[in-house]
Formats: sequence, C-alpha cells, structure tokens
Amino acid sequence: MIKRKWLTALLIMFVVSIVLIGCGQDDADTSGAEDDREINVVASFYPMYEFTKQVAGDRANVTLMVSAGEDAHYYEPSAQDVAAVNDADVFVYSSEEMEFWAESLLNTIENDALIVARAAEGIELADTSSDGHGDQGDASVVISGVAHHYHTGDQIELTAELDEDVNYDDWHWYTRQDSDSDWEMVSGQGTKMFEYEATDKNFEVQAVLYDDAHDIYAQSEPVEIVVDNHDDDDHDHDHSDHDHDDEHHDHDHDAHDAENHDDHEDHHHGDEAETVEITGLADHYHTGDVVTLEAQFDSEVDYDDWHWYKRQGSSDEWEIISGQGTNRLEYQTTGASFEVKAVLYDDDHQAYAESEPVKIDVDDHEDEDPHSWLDPVLAQEQVNAIRDALVEADPDGQEIYEENAEAFNAELQALHEDFETAFAEAENRVFVVQHQAFGYIAHRYNLEQVAIGGLSTEVEPSPSRIAEIGSLIDEYGVPVIYYQHGANSAIAQTVANETGTETAVLHDLEVLSEELMADDLGYIEAMRENLEALQLSIY
Repeated sequence: MIKRKWLTALLIMFVVSIVLIGCGQDDADTSGAEDDREINVVASFYPMYEFTKQVAGDRANVTLMVSAGEDAHYYEPSAQDVAAVNDADVFVYSSEEMEFWAESLLNTIENDALIVARAAEGIELADTSSDGHGDQGDASVVISGVAHHYHTGDQIELTAELDEDVNYDDWHWYTRQDSDSDWEMVSGQGTKMFEYEATDKNFEVQAVLYDDAHDIYAQSEPVEIVVDNHDDDDHDHDHSDHDHDDEHHDHDHDAHDAENHDDHEDHHHGDEAETVEITGLADHYHTGDVVTLEAQFDSEVDYDDWHWYKRQGSSDEWEIISGQGTNRLEYQTTGASFEVKAVLYDDDHQAYAESEPVKIDVDDHEDEDPHSWLDPVLAQEQVNAIRDALVEADPDGQEIYEENAEAFNAELQALHEDFETAFAEAENRVFVVQHQAFGYIAHRYNLEQVAIGGLSTEVEPSPSRIAEIGSLIDEYGVPVIYYQHGANSAIAQTVANETGTETAVLHDLEVLSEELMADDLGYIEAMRENLEALQLSIY
C-alpha cells in the first residue's frame, strides 16, 4: 500500500515537471518572439540617430554608424558597417549631399528586405550661400605667367584673366615698389597682356579692368615681381619687406610660365631636400574660403626664402603662387580642388627643404546646403520620413511609432515657435560664423548669415587676415564671431581680442559634442543653446 502511494506520488511529480517544463518552453518561445519583433535600425550620423531614437523608443534597436569626432561627410564605411547594414531592417540617412558615401554603401548591400529612409527625401535642399555676405565678392582678376624670379633686363610677360565673360576691354596696369609706395600707371599697356622689362629691384604689379563709365569693374591682387641677379653682395630678395595689402589676400592667382617652371623642377625635387610639415589644413573648403596654412621647419637655418606651389592634380605641373614669400600661405580658393606645397630656398636658390603635397579639398556640396536638420520645421518632416520607414518595417509597432513621432514633433514645433518669437522684432539680424553651416536657420527666421570662411583652427591668422575680419565686423556691427564646436578656442580668442568681439559656439550637430554628451543632452537642448547664443548678435 505504501509502495503504491509512493509510486503514485512519483507519477504526479513527473507529470507536474513535464507541465512546468512545457510552460517554461512556452515562456521562452514567447520571449524569443518578442525579441524577433524588435527591428534593427542603423542611423548614419547624429541627427538621424537622435530622430530615430525619439520615434523608435524601446521598440527598436538603433545604432549609430558615424561616432563622435568623425566627419559624416567624409566618412568611409568599414566592413563592419557594411555587415551591420546588411543585417539591419532599416537604414536611416539624410541625403547624398551630406553622406556622399551612402549611395556606394547601399550598392554593396545584399539585403533585399532592407528599408531605406532618406530623411531629407522631398525636402528641397537650399542654396544658402546667398544668405549674407559670404566670400564670393565681385568679379576678380587673376594674373598668370609670373616666373619664380627675373634678372635685370628680362622681358616680363603676364596675362590678366577675368573669371566671367564681359564686354569690357579697357585694361590698365600699375606698378609700385612696395606696399608703402603709390601705384603708378604703366603707359602703353592697354590690353590684358602685359609686357615689361625687369628693372634691378623687386616691385609689384596689378591689373585693373574698367567699365564703359571708366569705373573700376574688377582688379587683381598685387603680385610680386622678384628680381634677383644672383649677386650675394646686392641681394635684396627679402620677402619680409613686402607687407601686402589686406584685401589682396582674398583673390586667386595663377602661376609662372612653363619654361621657368621646368627650371624650378630641376632644383625642387633633389633627393637631399629636407621635409617641411604643413599645418592648418581643414577637412574641406568652400569656393571663396581663404586657405590659411603654415610651413613648419624644425631645423635652425638663416634662410627665409619661402615659395608656395599649387597644381590641380598629380599629373600636372607645379605653379608658383604669387605674393606668398613667407612660411605662411593665405590663398582664396576657386571652385576646384588642388594640391599645394611649400619650398624653402637657400641663398643659391636651391631647394633646401620642402613639404609633401597636401590636398586642398574644395567642396560646395553642389551649391546645396545639406544642414537641413538645423531647421526645426524641416526636422519635423525628417521625423515623419523616419516614422514611415519604421512602420513599413514593423507594422505591429505603428501605434507606438506614430505616438512617439507626434510627441517629438510637438517639441520641435515649440522650438520653432521660440526661435520665431525671439527674432520677430530684432533690428540687428546679422550673425557672423566661421563656416557657412547655418543657412537654414537664417532662411527660416529671416536672418543674415555672414561667413568668414576658411579661418583655420590651427594656424593663428595673420595681421592682414585679422584686419579683414575686423573690417567685416565693423561693416555689419556685430559683437560676436561664432565657431562651430570643436574649434580651437585659443585661435578664436586671438581673433576676438584683435577685433574687439566676443566668441560663442554654435552646434551644427553633425556630431554630438563632448559637452552635450557629458550632460546627457540631445538635439532639442543643443538647438536651445544655439538660440541663446544667436541672441548675443540678433536683438
């Protein structure tokens, strides 16, 4: 009897165990099904990540591709990135104008089920370069044909080239001994061609084009004509004596002729030349930006005969950049990328040291500003585009995505209304920025963005460049120069001290700054900091 009860109890325990195991398996299967319903989303860079996180909430796994400190525009996706997108349900990016690599990335993806959200889809990317002063200026003249140096009695042959087509042909050429001297018109030079016999001293030359009313239509920057007869006892080739006018650092100049260039090549590529390091290079420049570079040479030598050369590509010949006779280069870009290098010559005009070529990348984003996420109204459209992509990938989560998108858009709308209110009655509507990235804010709120453009965050601006910026500050009467986060504060403070202005930071939000990350702040908070900063200039 006891044995039968024991067997019965054992049987009951066995049955209960089976039931419990089955329930456990059901629970595990249910949990796994919930995990399967969570979608994986890869977002390209910070604003896309922030918008996606706000819409997805806890419903989706969202990862950021371009991490803090990396430039989304020039990012190169890794094999790990490609694998992550291959395994994702949704890929979110802004536009090809911002993430130029997105199209190439997507062409390598083998995930036919991948849903791609181009957040800026349907948003007409604006050409905001016309907002404010910019650095385009009027028509400019380029002087080509300048040789490395001349001897007394050499025939100087130069050509003035205008960067647009006009019917004017009233050219005049002027010379002066140095920047402290007055310009004197050269008689008999009434075309864009200049022919002149070299004297025994250095001098400067300038070309001016007049219109039909005999007003100046365009003019070149002064270019230096170096006369060197290789006489060590009478060597007045000292570039430190030539302090070029401020406005003449902002125009493109061309190079010397092929014959003198070949002579330069003979000396320039000797195996014994020591290496020069170039600092101050930015990720990219826009047309009209002033490239400010510095050649650094650690060895102690008495030579100070610096020359800068440029070329379009590695298969092209090097051309001397006129008027750049020190270890600092200040050069206004045209519309094309190019390479540049610095060469230090000894007293015998042999190349003593030279730098490796560095690439000056000129990228105007095809005249379309990709920073549309900085407009709180357009940001709402991008949020909606992301919402729709998430719903397509996960229909069961539609209610969650729609509710989250509506809530975040309400925050964006409140932000927009605060911007509107702050600037509605402002009399001073101009703000000065280092780089032209805030055109959408300017356009939305009827402001004027003035871009200095190209001011290096590594190389301290020269007195002439600071004077130019000071003139810009005086012209517009603004008290603050804005730098994007990450700029060198020491350089910013130098400019501020010399121009009598203050400095402040504006977030372009291409990356999340360390300051915001430390305080666990996001897009809304960063944009409110932008609003507060802009009110220093706009009031």
